[in-house]
Amino acid sequence: MIDAGTRILILGSMPGVTSLSAQQYYAHPRNQFWPIMGAICGAGPELPYRERLRALREHGLGLWDVLHSCVRGGSLDAAIEHHSATANALLPLLRAGHVVRLCCNGGTAHALLRRHFGKRLAADFPHLDVRRLPSTSPANASCSHARKLCAWTEALRLPPA
Repeated sequence: MIDAGTRILILGSMPGVTSLSAQQYYAHPRNQFWPIMGAICGAGPELPYRERLRALREHGLGLWDVLHSCVRGGSLDAAIEHHSATANALLPLLRAGHVVRLCCNGGTAHALLRRHFGKRLAADFPHLDVRRLPSTSPANASCSHARKLCAWTEALRLPPA
């Protein structure tokens, strides 16, 4: 979910089984993404999915994944077979739009971004702000909701244009 108004692009690694089945980003009921988005920009899980996406767009936020496809048993990022990973076409999207910040939802998304695009991002987009944020996944239970909310709130705040 990206459009011409996207200023901050939130990148996951690859949707999990529940998200793929529902055809919705962050569909697992214990994933904290939508509750955090609710607190930040009113895109909470109580809204229908389309309304959540609209609220994100209104705040200049977009959603995508680093990977287009991969082999993975289950939903855990640790199960991604890296030799099978095919990246999404991120660079043309960045060239065509107004994205000023990439926010990686967790360490795996950040590592995949660096693996597939690191040198090109640095060379072609030297002023692009890339941030690694705590994963909203239920697998990241060691990080409190409050800590995640604080990190995400800071990362999704843009300076005035």
